[in-house]
Amino acid sequence: MAGRLTTHVLDTARGLPAAGMRIELHRINLETGARELLKTARTNDRGRTDEPLLEDDGFSGGVYELVFDVGEYHGEEAGDSPFLNRVPVRFGIADPSDHYHVPLLTSAWSYSVYRGS
Repeated sequence: MAGRLTTHVLDTARGLPAAGMRIELHRINLETGARELLKTARTNDRGRTDEPLLEDDGFSGGVYELVFDVGEYHGEEAGDSPFLNRVPVRFGIADPSDHYHVPLLTSAWSYSVYRGS
């Protein structure tokens, strides 16, 4: 079975999935440091993207970065100069046959990320 990359976002201040959050996925070129935008998505009512961010032949080893638009999601609660605005999470894919799940737990003032299942 080919691997895939998925994510979901939970709003820890409200105790709910973070619906409608914008997410960007970039691949990082380690030689040049350049970021290549691969996909943008928004979370659904369950705080997940409707489909994997990467899968099958499009999923390969390397370094990637998810950028979560936390400031936009929290809107007025975050204020004019949000403490957290865009949260980048850089991670490596060592085994492209595996499932990589990168959940983000967030409020307007904090976040936590981990490799889920």
